[in-house]
Amino acid sequence: MINLDELIAEHGVVGAQVAVLHNGEIVDMAAGVLNNVTGEKVTSDSIFQIGSITKVWTATLIQQLVNEGLLDLDRPVRDVLPEFRLADEQAARIITPRHLLTHTGGFDGDLWHDTGSGDNKIEKYVELMADARQVVAPGELYTYCNSGFVVLGRIVEVLRGKPFNTVLRERLIEPLGLRTAATSHAEYAAQTCATGHLGKESKPAEKLMTEADAPAGSVLAMNARDLVAFARMHLDTDEFDAMREAQAPIPNFGLGGKQGLGWVVQRYANGQTGVSHNGTTLGFEALLRVVPSAGVAIAVLTNGGQSLPLVRAVFQKVLGDLAGVTPSAFPVPPLAPVPIDVEKVVGVYRSAGLEAHVTEGDGGRVKLRFVALDHVFKALVDDEEREFTGFRDDALIAVEKEDGYHAVFVLCGRDEQDRVKYLHWGRAAVRV
Repeated sequence: MINLDELIAEHGVVGAQVAVLHNGEIVDMAAGVLNNVTGEKVTSDSIFQIGSITKVWTATLIQQLVNEGLLDLDRPVRDVLPEFRLADEQAARIITPRHLLTHTGGFDGDLWHDTGSGDNKIEKYVELMADARQVVAPGELYTYCNSGFVVLGRIVEVLRGKPFNTVLRERLIEPLGLRTAATSHAEYAAQTCATGHLGKESKPAEKLMTEADAPAGSVLAMNARDLVAFARMHLDTDEFDAMREAQAPIPNFGLGGKQGLGWVVQRYANGQTGVSHNGTTLGFEALLRVVPSAGVAIAVLTNGGQSLPLVRAVFQKVLGDLAGVTPSAFPVPPLAPVPIDVEKVVGVYRSAGLEAHVTEGDGGRVKLRFVALDHVFKALVDDEEREFTGFRDDALIAVEKEDGYHAVFVLCGRDEQDRVKYLHWGRAAVRV
């Protein structure tokens, strides 16, 4: 049995909900507060933003189009969106919906274009992507791409002839009888909505992310029970089985996993396959794990504090007891660090929203400091310098834990001077 109140106190989490599906039934629990200024308690009916778990919902809407013969994942996006433009015309011509679903489109992914809250917000966002630069060639490398899922949301709109949030409601929320799902910021007012909390002090977030990013995860909110009911739909039908097939490798951050169509596909030590997704917005962390062969799904929603140690404790208990699954251990620095070719690693690496500044450290280590390039990353990351040591020939690992784990950065490719070309932390940041 999980004592959520104890876990929240132990790990300094502001508030949390947990919902578990087993044998077709859902049980849930809640603890903590919605806002640490007002002190209002979290209940099972409170709603939390689910962040990028929304991508699985968007992928599900896309799979419905495929199942109906309305969309071919391997034809160019321009078959549906002739106006689709990127800075690299050659890339824009050949990118397919499969590239977008698997984060292999290779273009800048963190573009927070605020185009309002009208029905044309996603259409206007896609128009503004004409300047999005190509980081790697389409299909070459997994690099997490929010903007690619906004394009998928636009494909849904064009082929259904309705705004994305209307399709989301008509095709998934209403058929599943989900009571709490909110598809716009305006809809939060009708619910008891948690506030996200940011930073080590867990201060309430002052703003929300742009609604134009909704298909990627900036808006959708619900309680943990409704999120698990969505996962149950994926287990109750074979309509979406194709989404659980591994499509593309993910750089080895020490946790395993491959990218499916929306889902991340995980092979556990006991041979079972699981699918999962995480979500992060301004002050919210959401995690969903599903083990289809065991008929088990679990969602954990939090709104601030050191959430990952709490989540890990919940997953180990629930997945162990109900599915016989042991989640992968978090990577730790090796006792004998792998030597770093410091001269080949130091430099500045840039992604759409962040720069990573890598400098030489002591004893064969390097130091890394993030510089945020936009308001979202200014809220999500600090500019503290952290020490990294060698993890593998192609990876660095943080010497100290943050939020319960040691971050791993993968070194990808080489430039003309044989220096590391990309520093990869989920996003591929290119040396500048």
